[in-house]
Amino acid sequence: MKKILLILLLCMPLMAHAKTDDNKKYLAGAVPEVNGQVVFQQTFAVKNKSKQEIYEVMKKFVENMTNEDIQMERTRITMDDPEKGCITARFEEWLEFKKKILYWDRTRFNYILTVECSDGKCHMDITQISYYYQEDMDGKNGVTYKAEEWISDAEALNKNQTKLYPISSKFRIKTIDRIEDIFEKARETFEIQAREEHKATELLSE
Repeated sequence: MKKILLILLLCMPLMAHAKTDDNKKYLAGAVPEVNGQVVFQQTFAVKNKSKQEIYEVMKKFVENMTNEDIQMERTRITMDDPEKGCITARFEEWLEFKKKILYWDRTRFNYILTVECSDGKCHMDITQISYYYQEDMDGKNGVTYKAEEWISDAEALNKNQTKLYPISSKFRIKTIDRIEDIFEKARETFEIQAREEHKATELLSE
C-alpha cells in the first residue's frame, strides 16, 4: 500500500504538468480580437480551383452544417451570392459541456459564419458570438453572455494570463474546439475532393 501511495505522489506533478500543457492552447491569444470584437478567421489555399468551384463546395458545406443535429430553429443561411462567391449563415446550436443521467450542462451557442471565395482561396470568419445559458425547460429565464465579456483574454484569464478562470473556462475551451473543428472540416472537404479527383485521373490513365 505504501508503495502505491508513493507512486501516486510521484505521478501527481507529472499529471499536473500534463494538464497545464493541455491548457496552453486555450491561454493568451487563443481567442483573437479585431477592434475589440472577438473574430475567428481562417484563410486557406485551394489549388487549381476557381472562385465558382470553391463557392459550390463551400455552399454545400455550410448547408450541411445547418442540418446538423445540434442546430436549432434559428439556424439558417442569411446571404448567398454566387457571383461574389460569398455565403453568410446564422447559427444557433447546442454546445455541450457535460451530460450525465438527470444532468445536462449545455448552452445555446450563437454566431455568424461568413465565407468568401476567390480563385485558389477560401476565407472564413466567425463573429457575433454569444451564449444563452441556464435556461428553464421552456427556454426562458436564461442568461446571455457576449464573447467579448465572457471568453476574451481580458475576461477569461487571470492577471498574468497563465490560468483560465473556472466559471468561463468551459465556454472558452468548447468554443475554441468547436471553431477549430469547423475550420478543419472545411479544409478537409477540399483535401478529400483532391484525393478523389487524383484517383479518378489515375484510373482514366490506366
